[in-house]
Amino acid sequence: MRLTLHTFLTLDGVMQAPGGPDEDPDGRFEHGGWSFPYGDQDFGETMAGWFANVDAFLLGRKTYEIFHGHWPRVTDPDDPIASKLNTLPKYVASTTLASVEWRNSSLLTGDIATEVAKLKQQPGNELQVHGSGGLAQTLIEHDLIDEYRLLLFPVHLGSGKKLFREGARAAALRLTHSTTTSTGVIIATYEPAGSARYGSYALDES
Repeated sequence: MRLTLHTFLTLDGVMQAPGGPDEDPDGRFEHGGWSFPYGDQDFGETMAGWFANVDAFLLGRKTYEIFHGHWPRVTDPDDPIASKLNTLPKYVASTTLASVEWRNSSLLTGDIATEVAKLKQQPGNELQVHGSGGLAQTLIEHDLIDEYRLLLFPVHLGSGKKLFREGARAAALRLTHSTTTSTGVIIATYEPAGSARYGSYALDES
């Protein structure tokens, strides 16, 4: 399976608590729910298209708990997101949870990078990661992400947890597709493109 990472980002790179004020108040974060004003039909259609390709989910603890508190209550069998989340396998990376109760959920134990590499060897289309900022750091560090799907919202917050954090390894990405919604959200997909490359604009003095 290809591992795809889906993340909502502000223009200054914050991914913390996009969906509501109580999602993740860590660090006294006061901007929860910043993505809500920008939802529209374009946004919904893109998300539905991505969920149509999923065969399994990989989630960090906090995102798993947020999703578990919401999506089982959406019981419409035709809902393109709930129908996938409520039925397909969900693998949860956590060192603190003792069990997971959402249907078809299982805990990953041992070394997370090794276990994720094993999951990617299973047959199927996409293993999707949504949010899961802590887990994303491990995936980035071990080069386990096959495609980044980044939704850039026209807002900057000045604080909060970021996707690419201080100390993350340097790497290049290649843009494979982009579009913009009616509310100004830039939806961009990237694939890894090897090591970061460098040069200089300085004039040659020779």
